[in-house]
Amino acid sequence: MCKYYFNSKRKALPSWNEKEFDFLKNNDMIDFHRSLSGYKPTPFIELTNTSNDLGVRKILAKDESGRFGIKAFKALGASYAIFRVLKKIWEEKYGTGFDFQSFRDEEKLDKLGKFTFCAASDGNHGKAVAWTAKMLGHNSVIFMPSETVKSRIRNIEAENGKVVIVDGTYDDCVKVASAEAKKNGWFEIADTAYPGYTDIPSWVLNGYSTLFREMEEKISEYNIGKNDFIFLQAGAGAFAASGASWLTKQLGADRPKIVIVEPLEASCYLESIIEGKAVATKGKMKTIMAGLNCGVPSTLAWPILKDSADLFISIPDKHAKDAMRLYASEGIVSGESGASGLAGLIALMTDKDLEPAKSKIEIGKDSKVILVNTEGDTDPENYKNIISS
Repeated sequence: MCKYYFNSKRKALPSWNEKEFDFLKNNDMIDFHRSLSGYKPTPFIELTNTSNDLGVRKILAKDESGRFGIKAFKALGASYAIFRVLKKIWEEKYGTGFDFQSFRDEEKLDKLGKFTFCAASDGNHGKAVAWTAKMLGHNSVIFMPSETVKSRIRNIEAENGKVVIVDGTYDDCVKVASAEAKKNGWFEIADTAYPGYTDIPSWVLNGYSTLFREMEEKISEYNIGKNDFIFLQAGAGAFAASGASWLTKQLGADRPKIVIVEPLEASCYLESIIEGKAVATKGKMKTIMAGLNCGVPSTLAWPILKDSADLFISIPDKHAKDAMRLYASEGIVSGESGASGLAGLIALMTDKDLEPAKSKIEIGKDSKVILVNTEGDTDPENYKNIISS
């Protein structure tokens, strides 16, 4: 079973001029990431066989499975947010500048002292926070849901992160991380925003924009426009909002149609767009797409997606499994959440529940489609089981 809902609140040209959107004016993210050791743009790969199989003209996949060696795009958001936190502390304390080079300046970092960064995570974001903290010689504590698989816990511990298991969901972990940060004087590096906590999540969202900036040349080369499509997976929403805001700012009314993809049992954005306001999901939050298993929309991401996205769809796990296999057939390693954009495309092109949506949005043999594989095999055992089945 799949569900869909067209966005009647979409604006051709959102202004985002209100103060709450000032963070969208930041533009130094890609220069910051270029300053980091190990930075290189991730590849943009044409999926020739898959486009033929699904009946579209072209599919272009941005493959984040090798980003900074941690198998996911999340390093972009965590590293930029932690840079901005340290920059703020330094400039308030010493009154002088803190630039990209300062972020790797051992003398300045020693002068600042040691901090603990914490986060709620289903896996990839926590690893990214721990990776950044380890790189700088700081500590990290990551709060993870009780059903987290062992491989994702080990991934974080390998980056010197302390993992604390919370009896509950990702959203329960967010609450615990917030409380523990306040109690212990830690810095919470969350990729979701909630009332009273927006600055750091806005920097995380900013950081993700680097991967979309890296697409600029290919978007121009392939003449991607308003009759084409981009599928963006949404958990708490920061990644999808980063892509949607960047495309809207760059291409305006000529941006490709934006399709938001969620798991059927954790579809807080589809449910919110139906209600016309941000609401928690009524789903059971049971899905193999662990990175998307979020029940509450980010207060930063929700208004952006409400203004800019065209179509919201929610899909069962079977389409994610099929997408992982299709990616593998094209030589791309993609985890359950990483493959969800392609899973959404598979669902829209083949699932009878979405036939009315496919017809209305006019996707077909002349369409060009952009996807982002947001992770590699972050659960290697399950990946092997799915690919071999």
